[in-house]
Amino acid sequence: MYKVLLVDDEADVREGLVQEIDWESCGFAVIGTAENGREASDLAERLEPDVVITDISMPFLDGLQLAAWIREHQPLCKIVILTGYDEFDYARQAITLSVDEYLLKPFSADSFTDLLRRIKDRMDTELVEREDIRHLKEHYRTSLPLLRESFLASLLTRKLPRTIIEEKMRKYGLTLGGGCYLTAVIAVYPSALLDEEASGSSLRDSGDLDLMLHAILNIAKDSLGSLSLGSAFIYQDNIVLLFMNQDGAAAAWLEHVQVTLNRLLKNIHHYLKLFVTIGVGSRVRDLSELKLSYQDALLALDYRLVLGAEKVIYIDDVEQPRQEGIRLDELKEQTLIRSLKLGTEEELTNSISRIFDELIGISCTIHEVQIYLLEVVTTVLRTAKESGIELEDLFGPGFQLHAEIFKFSGIPEAKAGLLDIGLMIRRQIVSTRQHTYKDIVQRPFPIRGRTMVNQS
Repeated sequence: MYKVLLVDDEADVREGLVQEIDWESCGFAVIGTAENGREASDLAERLEPDVVITDISMPFLDGLQLAAWIREHQPLCKIVILTGYDEFDYARQAITLSVDEYLLKPFSADSFTDLLRRIKDRMDTELVEREDIRHLKEHYRTSLPLLRESFLASLLTRKLPRTIIEEKMRKYGLTLGGGCYLTAVIAVYPSALLDEEASGSSLRDSGDLDLMLHAILNIAKDSLGSLSLGSAFIYQDNIVLLFMNQDGAAAAWLEHVQVTLNRLLKNIHHYLKLFVTIGVGSRVRDLSELKLSYQDALLALDYRLVLGAEKVIYIDDVEQPRQEGIRLDELKEQTLIRSLKLGTEEELTNSISRIFDELIGISCTIHEVQIYLLEVVTTVLRTAKESGIELEDLFGPGFQLHAEIFKFSGIPEAKAGLLDIGLMIRRQIVSTRQHTYKDIVQRPFPIRGRTMVNQS
């Protein structure tokens, strides 16, 4: 069975398609439904569907924006766009996104079933081609270095959940465990600004940046690999160095990193006759925070205009250390919303626990803690409102969650109180959804222009 994710902002359309289409006979199973593109992208990342069937006009993230996200993050997933006559020109943009099929509304159950069978035939053919095990193993073996580098590069730009990081590490055979991490970036200094020291046949004078980067990468890998300090890879016309502290002795490890970088700077000039600058970012405690260190390393590189090239520049030497602070980032916010609307009680409990765990041992002011808790409360209130839940009906007249959260005697009590409130809101959302579903299945199901009657 191929897995399908249905996306439409109209609940009756979603439920009607689930009930009226014989998915199993077509070779599919509906594993989830979403009411907008943002919710769909969250579900797609967790459920990894084979096919996404989506409407175009939706709040937060429309169908074409969702299609672009899927193409970037799950390129093998098939995409089907549902569109009306007034959206047809807009839907033609789907061609540039490599959308696999689109169906014009109003459509019949037969035309929808024919579309599913076409997609299944295409996927069956592609599956047979991919299931040449020997070919797959060889392709994977040769692609593994690129997959590793792609994963490491993703850590520089995105804050990935710890579970995904650990899964990728196991999958790609990477050992990235440590109590502290640091990123450095090697940038080649523009040859036009250098003195002419080398002959016309030198690597520097060749002007081939790709060749220069690969030559530097070889030296960097030898330096880091022999000392088991970390990894090196090419990213955006620079060399990125990822250092890991695996033995716990922070001072000795940092001194070791400094010695290695200074030696690396000299070796690059000695063997390649290239002048480079190395920017070193701040230290972070977790791989999910690596992008902060990378951003600081790039900032350190900017100081070469003041301090000069051919140096190792540490961001902590030229700027005040980054304040640790605390904030409700997008990942925690989306996880909380998903847990309230679609998750189990255990998932909601884990989500709220992770939010409050951020307050343990953090160095920040009481004002920052208050702002953080207000962000959490606002997310809960917004989710309840979007789901049609009136808190005064649930908790009594005059209930104000923004005020209630600060009446607790401490963080543990606030955590327990917010969890109780969240669980009550979740149960009400589930109850409302169940009543809505019962109402839908007891009446004819409209698909714009045609009525499909429940036969049960």
